[in-house]
Amino acid sequence: MFDNTTKPKGVRRIYLAALNSLRAFKWLYDNESAFKQELLLLLVVIPTSFVFDISIKEQVILILAIVFVIFTEIINTAIEAVVDRVGLEIHPLSGLAKDLGSAAVMVSLLVASCIWLIVLL
Repeated sequence: MFDNTTKPKGVRRIYLAALNSLRAFKWLYDNESAFKQELLLLLVVIPTSFVFDISIKEQVILILAIVFVIFTEIINTAIEAVVDRVGLEIHPLSGLAKDLGSAAVMVSLLVASCIWLIVLL
């Protein structure tokens, strides 16, 4: 049974959560080429957003659109990890779960593209 009384609390919990998140980012960077590509895109987008004659709000929206793609990639990778943990055998539902995660990334890329087009046009 789960014992909630031994879980870290307060600042220690935040510190441990931050360590877990940093470990996850390192794993993503080391193992997921899509994550690296999207991170590179973010690094290109940030300075590029200063080139256009747009407001600070619009710059933030453009940058956040790419951060949203990265967020979706992280969720997709988590889905893939869970599916692979459950079993490596080919199963229609496993394939569907991975395809749905991939579709979510595609939708986030479409949303980001539309946001960029709307802001810049």
